[in-house]
Amino acid sequence: MTKNINFIAQEKKLQNTSNLRTRLHRIIFEADTSAGKSFDVMLLVFIMLSVIIVVLDSVPAIHNALPDLLYSMEWFFTIIFTVEYVLRIYTVNNPFKNYIFTFYGTIDFLAILPTYLSIFFVGTQYLMVIRIFRMIRVFRILKLGRFIGATELLKESLYASRHKIAVFLEIVLTVVFIMGSFMYLIEGPESGFTSIPQGIYWAIVTLTTVGYGDIAPVTVLGQFVASVVMILGYAIIAVPTGIISVEMQKVEAERRNHLNTQVCTNCYLDKHEDDAKYCKRCGTSIMDV
Repeated sequence: MTKNINFIAQEKKLQNTSNLRTRLHRIIFEADTSAGKSFDVMLLVFIMLSVIIVVLDSVPAIHNALPDLLYSMEWFFTIIFTVEYVLRIYTVNNPFKNYIFTFYGTIDFLAILPTYLSIFFVGTQYLMVIRIFRMIRVFRILKLGRFIGATELLKESLYASRHKIAVFLEIVLTVVFIMGSFMYLIEGPESGFTSIPQGIYWAIVTLTTVGYGDIAPVTVLGQFVASVVMILGYAIIAVPTGIISVEMQKVEAERRNHLNTQVCTNCYLDKHEDDAKYCKRCGTSIMDV
């Protein structure tokens, strides 16, 4: 009898724990409920406030006037985000796979790490500005799915063009190295080109059309080389844009190819998934269309 009572008590305890985890998961990870949306909105407000505190703390006058208040506020937000991080781990199954090592999990961890590091390394608390990345959750809260889709399209395009971009960067680095070496030989230390690395720095600034002007050629030959580098800069800037644009078109075309070309006889919608049985707009059967 006693064993049965203990077994029932343990079962009830496990059920209560499971229910608690489920409720917390809905609040923390889902924005469909009013509680989940309120939690996420409050979290975004805390993120913005914590970033503002870090920015204000970097202003010497404000830091000297309110050092204790700013320090307390930094730890207040850090403790809140730490509790939130622990609760996220607690409420998911297989947290290492489903949260800790995911993009959001990594950002959440990096958001709380600088404050604890500041105990041992002075100044690392300013790295808390990385918390601004957590604002990405606003897409989920406001149901901006189309922006998430656009982000996925851009990510896939960048990944698909990685080899071409790598070759392009290799060519750019080669040009920069050669032009920087030439300018070192042509101009010399008297014109500010005190070394080949200094010449490479000038070539990067000139090729990217930034043009700081802290180093400039004075000889006719050096100015001619600089003109060539400037013209190359305009051509080089257009290359990665073209590479990514082409890949974006390819990725978008592949996505369209996954759609069924069957046309709904009722509303004439012609974009359906391969396994669709009914029109996603009006619900008419398209199996026999």
